[in-house]
Amino acid sequence: MGLFDFVKDAGEALFGKDDKPSAELVRTPDMARADKAAEETLHRTISAMDLGIDDLSVRFRDGQVTLSGAAPSQAAREKAVLLAGNTAGVARVDDRLNVEKPEPEARMHTVARGESLSKIAKQYYGDALKYPLIFEANTPMLENPDKIYPGQVLRIPPLEG
Repeated sequence: MGLFDFVKDAGEALFGKDDKPSAELVRTPDMARADKAAEETLHRTISAMDLGIDDLSVRFRDGQVTLSGAAPSQAAREKAVLLAGNTAGVARVDDRLNVEKPEPEARMHTVARGESLSKIAKQYYGDALKYPLIFEANTPMLENPDKIYPGQVLRIPPLEG
């Protein structure tokens, strides 16, 4: 899939305040420890979603996450990218995941202020009542269709049939 940009300050705060990576040019041992802690946290978070990714590798440095491994489907691949990218402190995800069963890619949508899943469904599908398709495509990251936030990136799957 390649490189994906995210809003660095939006998203769930998975890293502790002291673990947040710094934009300093000189790498310090503390920065290396913070990056390692961020990698471990992201690895646990993605693994906990039970996406079935084999040999998952997560690298973090200077706000960029690099993911590699073998995803069982395009949806699992995209969800892993979104889990990593929708994390505070992450500005970019370098997706190097391989997909065992290639499928059409979903579109990605960055939520703007005032948007709802219904409004997004209307924009992409021409029907606001198709919002459950977007909600389902973004579970387990989304737990409630009414709880999305500006800057969050969502999967917009293609309509079948």
